[in-house]
Amino acid sequence: MNLFVESRGHGPDVVMLHGWGLHGGVFSRVADRLAERFCVHLVDLPGHGASDAMTRFDADAVADLLDSHFPLPVQVVGWSLGGLIAQHWAARHPDKVRSLSLVATSPRFVRDDSWPHAQQRAAIEAVGASLDTAFEQTLERFLALQMMGAPAARDTVKAVREELFAHGRPQGLLPALGLLLEADARELAGRISCPVALFFGVRDAITPIGAGRWLNEALLDAVLHEFPQASHAPFLSHQDEFLAKLTPHLEASA
Repeated sequence: MNLFVESRGHGPDVVMLHGWGLHGGVFSRVADRLAERFCVHLVDLPGHGASDAMTRFDADAVADLLDSHFPLPVQVVGWSLGGLIAQHWAARHPDKVRSLSLVATSPRFVRDDSWPHAQQRAAIEAVGASLDTAFEQTLERFLALQMMGAPAARDTVKAVREELFAHGRPQGLLPALGLLLEADARELAGRISCPVALFFGVRDAITPIGAGRWLNEALLDAVLHEFPQASHAPFLSHQDEFLAKLTPHLEASA
């Protein structure tokens, strides 16, 4: 299948995986800065941006697809849905993932009795129910929810909204949303042996800070960076602070 990847810069390889409903271009501003020291690969996940869709968006299958696309060891930065895929990639192919940077993500995106660090299932199901009838509006509302609570949220949403369909109209969002509803990757944490940096906004309603703190305890080699004023996209709302913490992590594992 066709997997759209944009690469920029020279140096050690860094693969960036975006969140649901978006595409690799959401990382453009961060990637421009990282490209001064690294070769940065911005992936459109299957069914997103310019990449072909999968009938069933299976986390292991997507991780294997990414692994086959990048034959040499890489460092992986994964945000939200991309962070879930990154966890599978590191657990399944430990020889290929030098380090993980997990941004506002989780092993589980649905709240239940054993996992309070997530949204109610109905909130995610409502997004899927409105995709057919109000596609653009649904994505824009979801985008606004991700930035809610962060300073200058309106400006951040405006900047990302302008890029929302820059890679075309995504064709496979419902299968990926299905993964967010069903995924439970908690058992993977003990199988991830590479260094992991965690980046979480304290004001995040989609992947609450409790998910980051759980990962920090469960992973073998992790450090947690909390952003008190950020919500679901600290790499956008607090770009300079985010890069100041991310870059040393990447340099240490290059």
